[in-house]
Amino acid sequence: MSIFVDKNTKVLCQGITGTQATFHIRRSLDYGTQVVGGVTPGKGGSLHLGLPVFNTVKEAKKETGANASVMYVPAPYVKSAVKEAVEAELDLVVCIADGVPIKDMLEINNMLSGTKTKLIGPNTPGIITPGEARLGIFPENIHTSGNVGIVSRSSTLTYEAVIETREAGQGQSTVLGLGDDMLIGVDFVETLKRFHEDDQTKVIVLLGRLGGTFEEVGAQYYKSLSHKKPVIGFVAGNAIPFGHKMGYAGDVITKGSISTQDKKDIMEDAGMIVVDNINDISTELAKLV
Repeated sequence: MSIFVDKNTKVLCQGITGTQATFHIRRSLDYGTQVVGGVTPGKGGSLHLGLPVFNTVKEAKKETGANASVMYVPAPYVKSAVKEAVEAELDLVVCIADGVPIKDMLEINNMLSGTKTKLIGPNTPGIITPGEARLGIFPENIHTSGNVGIVSRSSTLTYEAVIETREAGQGQSTVLGLGDDMLIGVDFVETLKRFHEDDQTKVIVLLGRLGGTFEEVGAQYYKSLSHKKPVIGFVAGNAIPFGHKMGYAGDVITKGSISTQDKKDIMEDAGMIVVDNINDISTELAKLV
């Protein structure tokens, strides 16, 4: 199994005719992802990469049966793109763009509330279930199928964690980046819940960073669980001066007073195995699987 995406996921690409979309959708197709079409307003009825292009998401879903979308659209257009996906009742939307205006993200999260649509991102490398589906910009060649679920707030560190699982002789069930922007869609709580429901995932690697309260909220959820899968946690940001404000919504509340060590302590108190160096992940994994 996996979380969010698998070989049966039918994927649309919003903004498919753009340069970055063309590059990454071609790679996803080569990987075996079931990309069934694209959406670019004004170019409906054409073909791109051998795929049908539609003017709207609703039209594309009706014709292809798509249930997920990866969007390569500029930040100012993300809100309208997500609105289309929500109105078409897609299960999942992956947003690669960074710098989506905070006001837009507030409206987007309100738009998503109470709907079936889940948003990964913005400013995410995406999500990959090895050997089955790749939505985003992950370097697919470093992934292998296995039992370690990985979720991260840092794009580059996500790749490092994947390499650490390989060092331990393990593969991944699903790997996803939550996104580096101040406001995001799917968070640690939602991801931990999904990984705990997934039979394939035996161990979870959670990568946090200084700024915001995402890790604290995720740790509180994990602590509340009666049955816990092992979680190996890491928090980046030791080199950032204490009290430095990262600009996240949580920092407005905490006034930047939560340090990296504070986050680690909270995660350890919740029962997570917290490492000080990302290179220690492979060592801890070897003890668990």
